[in-house]
Amino acid sequence: MSSFDRIVVVFNPHSTGEAPESAEQLRDELARRLPAVPVELCPTQRAGHARELAREVAATGRPLLVSVSGDGGYNEVVDGVMQAGNPDAVCAVRAAGNANDHRRTTREHHLADAIVAGDVRRIDLLRLTLGSGDDAHTETEVRYAHSYIGAGVTPVIAVDIEKGGKGSWREALSVLRGFARFRPFPIRLEDGEERTIDSLLFANIAQMAKVATLSEGARPDDGRFEVIAQRRTGKLRVLGTALRAATRGLGRQPSVTHYAFTTLAPMPLQLDGELVELEAGTQVSVDIAPKALATVF
Repeated sequence: MSSFDRIVVVFNPHSTGEAPESAEQLRDELARRLPAVPVELCPTQRAGHARELAREVAATGRPLLVSVSGDGGYNEVVDGVMQAGNPDAVCAVRAAGNANDHRRTTREHHLADAIVAGDVRRIDLLRLTLGSGDDAHTETEVRYAHSYIGAGVTPVIAVDIEKGGKGSWREALSVLRGFARFRPFPIRLEDGEERTIDSLLFANIAQMAKVATLSEGARPDDGRFEVIAQRRTGKLRVLGTALRAATRGLGRQPSVTHYAFTTLAPMPLQLDGELVELEAGTQVSVDIAPKALATVF
């Protein structure tokens, strides 16, 4: 008997990385190996559609939702499943699109083999709460991230990549352009201290951006997340940190279960590749959601 009562494969038909073909191949293999389990292809139609589909599918039963995507597409599926509130819904990801740090970092088995075996495990998520006004506990929006949440130089460069287009040379130009125009962002911590940051990253995995090693010993099921923070130091030091991450790694980083601050200027935030624009005065809280997501990998 399968661990799932149905399997839904979500993909962007316009994605880079041959997502439609990969989704069809997975559907065909799972249909052959699990003949008693319905397998459905579910293409998305617009940005945010994967979140809506996942929320609807995950509301009942024991579904498995497989996102054939990069980190951003999987973020939508995970967030939609969490919004549905069904603990029996399971997520998985098959790498496609520009990059999938989550799949590359957590992979243990061929995905179809893991699905057929039904080896469901639970991992932590990052829970982002955005509020505004005088009440620090006002929750206006809650979002989940499977791998990282970043403020500072990381989302600024991501914005330029989205505008400039994906592909190795276009991405390289976008990174250079984003780095050139980057300006540090001011924030206020919970204790009232004000800081100007170059980069602030909350990580649930040890690696990102294909080659950067953020922290030693970080795992997505240890009940904590790593904080990689860089206060205003100048662009050369920011570049040096990036190069160190890409070569020998940043070493062990502090880990916490909660981190909060208030933006003092408009700034972008990035969740697993998905961009969110924050206004000045936004109260930002990042918390660990231990064992929140059922998954196979």
